[in-house]
Amino acid sequence: MEIPVGIATRRLQQDYLGIIKDPMPYVKAHPLSSNILEWHFAVIGPENTPYEGGIYHGKLLFPSEYPFKPPSISMITPNGRFLCNTRLCLSISDYHPDRWNPAWSVSGLLTFFFSFMLENLITSGSVETTDLEKRTLALCSSEFNLRDPIFCHVFPDLVNVIKKKMENNAVG
Repeated sequence: MEIPVGIATRRLQQDYLGIIKDPMPYVKAHPLSSNILEWHFAVIGPENTPYEGGIYHGKLLFPSEYPFKPPSISMITPNGRFLCNTRLCLSISDYHPDRWNPAWSVSGLLTFFFSFMLENLITSGSVETTDLEKRTLALCSSEFNLRDPIFCHVFPDLVNVIKKKMENNAVG
């Protein structure tokens, strides 16, 4: 049964308003202005982790049957935890539609994803790297993201933060 796109659109608009009103710590997320079924998120590497100082761009692709079917999740920025541009096997993703709960919000999905990123559990689409490798990728993430036109379009505030940080590092 094909669910009208209107249901998915309304739900995603509702979820986006929730994110605007109650932002998530360490995660920013926005739908593309041209396609509400495609969302981009940025994980800000938390202090005292190998990801500290990094900014990691990822993508959620929602089916037209959302919220009755789960989204796919992938990472774009190299991070040392997940393969890039590869669908990730998570209990909240389209890899496991049998575990999906339509009550889960985009904010809930990204909070789960953020927690899972900080763990070392192996899943399809994950990689094993050392903390040193993750720290090195964290340092390289800003330059990588600045070369990504979608990242720059969706996250102009983060682009400004990155550029100011680079200017300060060049001066200091």
